[in-house]
Amino acid sequence: MSKVGLIVPTLNAGKLWETWLQAFEQQTRKPDYLLVIDSSSSDDTAALAREHGFDVQVISKSEFNHGGTRQAGVNGFSAADIIVFLTQDALLASPDAIEKLLAVFEDESVGAAYGRQLPHRDAGPIGAHARLFNYPAESQVRSLEDRSRFGIKTVFISNSFSAYRRSALMQVGGFPTDTIMNEDTFVAGKMLVNGWKLVYCGDAQVFHSHDYGFIDEFKRYFDIGVFHTHTPWLQQTFGGASGEGLRFVISEMRYLMTHAFWLLPSAVLRTGLKWLGFKMGGALHQRLPRKVSRFFSMHKTYWLRSAP
Repeated sequence: MSKVGLIVPTLNAGKLWETWLQAFEQQTRKPDYLLVIDSSSSDDTAALAREHGFDVQVISKSEFNHGGTRQAGVNGFSAADIIVFLTQDALLASPDAIEKLLAVFEDESVGAAYGRQLPHRDAGPIGAHARLFNYPAESQVRSLEDRSRFGIKTVFISNSFSAYRRSALMQVGGFPTDTIMNEDTFVAGKMLVNGWKLVYCGDAQVFHSHDYGFIDEFKRYFDIGVFHTHTPWLQQTFGGASGEGLRFVISEMRYLMTHAFWLLPSAVLRTGLKWLGFKMGGALHQRLPRKVSRFFSMHKTYWLRSAP
């Protein structure tokens, strides 16, 4: 049987953390190695993790790096064949969630997989639709040959609940340390180019959603624009994001017409802010002072490092 490691980056996980740990305790397949990488939480996140059997590595907040921190954990799991990633706000939805995600690796050609994200029970309609759009019920296996069908969505993945074959991850160089976000997308693209398959497992589920404010929507898409500007090979290989964006907007409008029509003006404004953020985070950010880019960004520590 394959050896499995679990890595969870944390920072002040709060009241939800106990519920998260309880859901983990109920899993039918627990990973063999458990690691929490905590960014110096001021609450009892680290202590509770230790009580539940996790090794805890504490780093400074400024030291956290989306790709680098995860890769540091991977480097410490040299005996693991498969490495699972979860975030502190992704609640395992059933006792067999991890078991089902790991099952797809019985196919030796699978390099990475990710599970379905269901909206939290208190999610707003806009946040709920985003999860329903991006995480349908049907599972899917994607390879490089599918890029003509799915475009940039071919490389879609989420480290809120995902797993990687360690050998495949290391073959493509591991997680990058110099991207502002989407380190998972970067790795998924590299894996597909190198002949591995990516699996979306609709049966492995977590509760995970966000109700972003207007400013956060802008900042998040500013950072997405920055990411794609510095990884042009992704869109050159798999296609641009505009078609998928339009499909999302049409789907969101239809969903809100049925479930929450009074939020349509909010959705229109959000769409405009996303578009503006993405454009400003694109090539335009390279002409902005770094202090301005940092102000617009959700991931501010990126700009304190040697960002391009």
